[in-house]
Amino acid sequence: MKQIIRIATAGSVDDGKSTLIGRLLFETKSLKKDQLEHIEEKSRIDNKGYVDFSLATDGLLTERRQGITIDVSHIYLQTSTRRYIIADSPGHVEYTRNMVTGASTAHAAIILLDAQKGVSEQTIRHFRITSLLGISQLIFAINKMDLIGFSELKFKEIQKDILSLNQSSNRLHQKLFFIPISALHGDNIVSKSVHIPWYQGNILLDLIERLNVVEPSSKDSVLNVQYVLRPKDQTGSVPRGYAGKVACGKFMNHSSVVVFPGSNVSNITKIEHHGKETHEAKESENITLYLKDDIDISRGSVIVSDPHTLQKTNRFKATVCWMESDALEHGNKYWMQHGVNRILCKVVSVEGKMNLITGGIENINYLQINDLGKVQFQLGQELLIRPFAENKPLGSFILINYLTNNTAGVGFIN
Repeated sequence: MKQIIRIATAGSVDDGKSTLIGRLLFETKSLKKDQLEHIEEKSRIDNKGYVDFSLATDGLLTERRQGITIDVSHIYLQTSTRRYIIADSPGHVEYTRNMVTGASTAHAAIILLDAQKGVSEQTIRHFRITSLLGISQLIFAINKMDLIGFSELKFKEIQKDILSLNQSSNRLHQKLFFIPISALHGDNIVSKSVHIPWYQGNILLDLIERLNVVEPSSKDSVLNVQYVLRPKDQTGSVPRGYAGKVACGKFMNHSSVVVFPGSNVSNITKIEHHGKETHEAKESENITLYLKDDIDISRGSVIVSDPHTLQKTNRFKATVCWMESDALEHGNKYWMQHGVNRILCKVVSVEGKMNLITGGIENINYLQINDLGKVQFQLGQELLIRPFAENKPLGSFILINYLTNNTAGVGFIN
């Protein structure tokens, strides 16, 4: 099976994200015949004078009419060695929340810049967000090089500005790549550009083919129970099975586990994967565990390897990206969705708003739509957690408005 790589794209409005992704789809022969015919026909009707590959990703009617990206689109393409899921996020400041959610599971990010404009506020903002989300590999694609005469001097000026920005950051160490491109004309996308002989680095496709996606192995193994199987035979002695997705780590047959809530200890007697018995179950696999002891387990229970390093708490701090028009303030209550668990939580305090341009924390005790800030929560019951930087599945959550059931925000545990 081919390895799956998740890549987030970011950049300011009209920097060419959708065009770049459309070009990649075309060059890797990932566009179907009818899709390509539609793109060519629409480009001809609009008198573009060129094939507008951005039409391959702008899926909403409003997006196609206005020529902008509003929602996060997930694009699928593959090469001979890998499969890719690319999140095409909006570039507008007012859609910052979309970029956060689109990039939260990414292995790497491509940040586009318009070569004419250089580093913009959105470039800085998106760089800060990728640091916050723990994305350690960034490709800075300096686009529209054809509009500045493929100037090496301008490219190096932009590169220098980004490197100085990286040095001023106290966050995650990130590996940075820089490439001059023209998404519209295909320069340095899947083949070397004859217009940029001074660039001796890898083309874009080679860069993403060489991305390192080895995730740090978790010391803890966690299964969030989604469903309890109650099989019966004529004697009624068949044990219950506990089905769910392995959030992190791996489970081995006959190993010791702890069940929360309650902290009951037991041993695994059987593991099933796709209905077949197996000796071990790995991260992201949907499995069924059978335990030696008859323990009170239901949907929302958590089965964890024994011993473990998880923190059991009903109070923690997190970085929150706010998505509702009503502000996040002290005393507000929400449902918190953590894995399969949904529990009531209360905002103890808002300790500050993040300034995504400077990287500092502003002394503001509320968050408005698209703001990111530090928030302390009190929970209605204990959760097993790890910081997001160490364990993404256990370190992230969703806040839900308990009156409307709308998603109000996403959080990353500190």
